[in-house]
Amino acid sequence: MAKKIKKEIKQKASILKSKKGKKIIKIKKAVKSPVKKQAKKTMPGNEKKDLSSRKKKILKIKQNLLMKKEELLKEAETALNTLPGELNFPDMGDQATAEADRDFMLRLRDRERMLLKKIDEAIERIDHETFGICETCSNEIGIKRLEARPVTTYCLDCKTRQEEEEKIAEGG
Repeated sequence: MAKKIKKEIKQKASILKSKKGKKIIKIKKAVKSPVKKQAKKTMPGNEKKDLSSRKKKILKIKQNLLMKKEELLKEAETALNTLPGELNFPDMGDQATAEADRDFMLRLRDRERMLLKKIDEAIERIDHETFGICETCSNEIGIKRLEARPVTTYCLDCKTRQEEEEKIAEGG
């Protein structure tokens, strides 16, 4: 990094000799240091630009959540209408298969019900402007993680830690 800055200074500076023969360095254009670039990124004006970009992405996530919710509700309605009641088959194998299929469908619907609850909670957090804040450490959750898993309530570090603790508790 220091070599790069020195190279830039050499390129942007011209050496002049004064009347006494001493070298004087005249810099044509100031070289921006990385520290100044970082400070510039966190200035209030730029922070607002980043914040509005984050808010736009969060609003897009909210639209996706609302569409997913609507889709799940339609699927659940059609599944309940097509779910057979009591099935009586003369063959025990057919009866067992039908009951296993019915049980599988009911487990899927239960998982979708839990997902709907998480979607509602995520939409509520967006409305209360607490969406994207980790429940454990109160840091912002990365926007890429929120786009990938919009119902999440943990940042990547806290979720990893939680999964490791669960693995240890299970004896794995």
